[in-house]
Amino acid sequence: MPPHISTISQPFNPSTSHELPFVQQIAVILLSFVLAAGFLLVILSCALWANWLPLLVALTFVLAPLPNSICARCSRADDLSPEYNSAYVDFGRFLTGMLVTTGLSLPVLLAHSKLIQPAACWMSIAGGGLVYGTILVYSGWFGGSSDDDGW
Repeated sequence: MPPHISTISQPFNPSTSHELPFVQQIAVILLSFVLAAGFLLVILSCALWANWLPLLVALTFVLAPLPNSICARCSRADDLSPEYNSAYVDFGRFLTGMLVTTGLSLPVLLAHSKLIQPAACWMSIAGGGLVYGTILVYSGWFGGSSDDDGW
């Protein structure tokens, strides 16, 4: 029998299935709902007043976790350098902090300079905070790296 037919005729074994447990499924559903609400707030802060500058806040909050993940991968010991270097992790946290601060202060700056409405400022801050918080919770819950204590 050809190998592609023999794999189809094997019975289903639920222990080899790669499905998420029920609690993780609920967590993913809730996180996707919160992420959608965050993006909805940011898009509404742009669309209600016909000014698309608050969309920059969503971009900064989406990009904020990237330096942590990239620099954490660079800091691990490997075959070329067996020692752990925390300078990469510190630099990643610095860049992440800079992006989060930018995401929080940019709408305030735009509202102060009368480029956006104050309500759009608060909606974009709330939406960006929901987006960033969702990304943090998801990476902390499903990240899989138990050796790092920080996000």
